[in-house]
Amino acid sequence: MNFREFGLILFVEEYGKCISFYRDILKLPVRNIKKTLVAFELPSGYLMVEQGGVGSDKEKQREQNPTVLRFDVHSLTTEVERLEEGGVVFLHRNLKFDWGTIAVLKDPDGNRIELGEINDSSGSYTLK
Repeated sequence: MNFREFGLILFVEEYGKCISFYRDILKLPVRNIKKTLVAFELPSGYLMVEQGGVGSDKEKQREQNPTVLRFDVHSLTTEVERLEEGGVVFLHRNLKFDWGTIAVLKDPDGNRIELGEINDSSGSYTLK
């Protein structure tokens, strides 16, 4: 397949809160704004947050949303501290695995988000 870029569409119920979260808390740059969606710039594509989903006060289980948004970062400690200063409450701050360490939070709709500091044994590591 010869595609131009990758995009992920996330349908949410708490639309305004989710837009604020991704824009103001996670600091994702806004790419485009339409009546019922906002697209955020990612290094190799975009995240589109769109009206029409079902939210949850708690973290959504895999049966409700089998997708996890993972943002790999250079320094997990730095990013966790920065987000906590902005009011983010983490479900887990420092989960260690042989392939790296993650912190877990959720957006206002209950969608699971992981920040990852990975090493070369991670499944997402780029093969050279």
